[in-house]
Amino acid sequence: METIKVSLGERSYEIRLSHTFEPLAGAVCGILPAGRALLVSDENVYPLYGAAVRSLLEQAGFQVTPAVIPAGEESKTLAQADALYTAAITAGLDRSSAVFALGGGVVGDLAGFVAATYLRGVPFIQLPTTLLSQVDSSVGGKVAVNHRLGKNLIGAFYQPRLVWIATDVLQTLPEREFFSGAAEVAKYGAIMSEPLFRLLEEKWEAFRSLESDVLTGVIAECCRLKARVVAEDEQEKGLRAILNFGHTIGHALEAATAYRYYLHGEAVLAGMVLAVHLALGQGLLGREDGERLLKLFARVGLKAAPPWLGAREVLAAMRQDKKRTGERLVFILPAAVGQVRVCNHLKEEDILPLLERYLKDAAENLLTVGKNRLRI
Repeated sequence: METIKVSLGERSYEIRLSHTFEPLAGAVCGILPAGRALLVSDENVYPLYGAAVRSLLEQAGFQVTPAVIPAGEESKTLAQADALYTAAITAGLDRSSAVFALGGGVVGDLAGFVAATYLRGVPFIQLPTTLLSQVDSSVGGKVAVNHRLGKNLIGAFYQPRLVWIATDVLQTLPEREFFSGAAEVAKYGAIMSEPLFRLLEEKWEAFRSLESDVLTGVIAECCRLKARVVAEDEQEKGLRAILNFGHTIGHALEAATAYRYYLHGEAVLAGMVLAVHLALGQGLLGREDGERLLKLFARVGLKAAPPWLGAREVLAAMRQDKKRTGERLVFILPAAVGQVRVCNHLKEEDILPLLERYLKDAAENLLTVGKNRLRI
């Protein structure tokens, strides 16, 4: 088992990587007093792991009430949060009770938001079951629900007491979900770790085949990188902004398609590809590094835009982005493999031609630098 600490003073906690959930009962006993608990999961994950996790928590002395939500981004709403508040109240949860989030990023964000706001805050533990949630959303305390006008506009910074990563659960993860998470993995290499990026280039087939040593090493390194960023900038007032590479456009694509077309990582990957082209056009990024970035992104697989989506709809969604500064959009642009810059000088007219190209062209046409096709 590997342990990574997120150092936040009295809010510090550990990320523990194990193959299974089996040691969870003992770990939880050392962190929380036994009592009532709400186990939040979704309709895809609970049938696979819910009974086993519930049994482990009951072994630790908890009285567990399951709360199973519909799977998918459409569940990240105030209405679904209200249903969980009702479940918590009905189950008799008090301020010493706990919320456990068993699932991917939607479950973790929603359950964490409920934990942060129920009785002004109760403890919660993240049990992420997707690659994306294991390497990114379960770590750092960003909890939120979506609004119809934008993603994650209603939320808080609220740290978990523990993040337990059982890597074996990825064996049951659908391929599309794996590659959605792989986009976030590639992001970490692109923004702050050339060695991680190089490892992905060299070990891609082992990584995508879920070879245990490579997979665990990559997940652990992503968690170490994020833990370092969160420890330095918990509430995204500086360094943590770099984690939003690809998210300005990515979140807008999700919102403009009503969260029904893209998985989160798919939208972020489109945003990262467009950010590479923006950086090339701005003279921030050299051709060789641009080619490396786009070649790895091509291995993840860029999703084509829906034929009915227009650039103006995406720009309208971008105007609701919580990271904007006044009328200026904030973009994280690559300067080299492993390095990015925060740019707030770009205007909509700078973005529009690239956005239209993505929406109108076949997606693979963006996986080039200049006129040369990249060979994967």
